[in-house]
Amino acid sequence: SCEVWAVNITIPNTLIRGTVGGEALLSVRYNSFSLDLPVIKWELKREKSVTVVQSIGTDIIGTPRSEYRDRILVFENGTLLLHNLRLSDDGIYDVAISITDDIFTGEGSITLTVDEPISRPYIYVESSSVLELSENIIFNCSHENGTRTTYRWFKGGKPLTNETRFLLSPDQKLLTIKRVLMTDDDIYSCTVENPVGSATSLPIRLTVYRRTSLYIILSTGGIFLLITLVTVCACWTPSKNNSIGSPSELDNPPCYTRSPEYTTSFTQSTGSPACSHRYT
Repeated sequence: SCEVWAVNITIPNTLIRGTVGGEALLSVRYNSFSLDLPVIKWELKREKSVTVVQSIGTDIIGTPRSEYRDRILVFENGTLLLHNLRLSDDGIYDVAISITDDIFTGEGSITLTVDEPISRPYIYVESSSVLELSENIIFNCSHENGTRTTYRWFKGGKPLTNETRFLLSPDQKLLTIKRVLMTDDDIYSCTVENPVGSATSLPIRLTVYRRTSLYIILSTGGIFLLITLVTVCACWTPSKNNSIGSPSELDNPPCYTRSPEYTTSFTQSTGSPACSHRYT
């Protein structure tokens, strides 16, 4: 039968996820009735495919490319082990296994994703305390490291989605609260995820203060009224006829028609009157 003359490849997992600095095992198995050693070839798909390694059994043919030197290992069943993963290792790997006695070569593909682990995110906001009815309070979920990230927001431990007042940016990294209400006084947090893990920020408390009635009046027109009153008072001068302490009064002080009588006598030590003054 034709199966006798073909190499059959089995791939347990066609998607492998790795992290920068880690390792990835691109596992394959093959079946053949031939006892000869297989010729194994691994390539990374690009605009022009790059040969990762070519071997006869486990013996590598030639010298691997510099970017793969001391980072690869081939097993007898065709499996490829990549050490010290780099972001540039991300891609689709094609494997071909051929044996001299077999007419048909066995082929398969495995996708490898390489991601950087996520550092713990933190929430940045200009102010953690606001007045109610404030506009456009923006939370920014930031982190130092991480690739292929997605974001989720929580309010009081419950997931937040796009709503009328709670708006998420297209990448969901930014959360905007429009027209803050007292009910928005709560604890907020964000979670960052990628194919190799997730991390959650420390919670941050948004404190919302209620506006007083006077503040509302001033903010809706009271300021204009206050400015008008100050301007009128500054321009107003009192009438001369009604002024107190006018020059005419100071020049002609009031007279008294009658005053109490005072009589004072001074006596010298000898007992004879020295002088006598009479005030009327």
